[in-house]
Amino acid sequence: MSSFLDSIKWNSDGLIPVITIDAKTGTLLMQAWANREAVETAVAEKRGVYWSRSRGKLWRKGEESGNVQKLVDVYLDCDFDSLCYRVEQIGGAACHTGRQSCFFLRLVDGEWVTEGEVLVDPATLYKQRQIDS
Repeated sequence: MSSFLDSIKWNSDGLIPVITIDAKTGTLLMQAWANREAVETAVAEKRGVYWSRSRGKLWRKGEESGNVQKLVDVYLDCDFDSLCYRVEQIGGAACHTGRQSCFFLRLVDGEWVTEGEVLVDPATLYKQRQIDS
């Protein structure tokens, strides 16, 4: 029997991009990467799970910050090479800068403008590493 994971077109590194949106508001929260194990774990645990390229390991969103993502739905795009997680974002902040969304820089007349307030002081989110905001 074929697994749903076999339908995914993984890149040469065995990864797929994952766009994550808030299931209630539709707000674009973040983009990350997942490997086969991360997607399988996300579905099994019903939470946002990704592959951390910098750490070289599974990353369960919120494991350090407490801002967990409850997985509501998973979508695969028409080319089979991109996923979308619809989640319930616990704690309000998906971004390491303490904002709701990682997409807080908007291009206006050729300049990047910061939008979205800092909901949580980034220094309080993570115990083990320094965060640049």
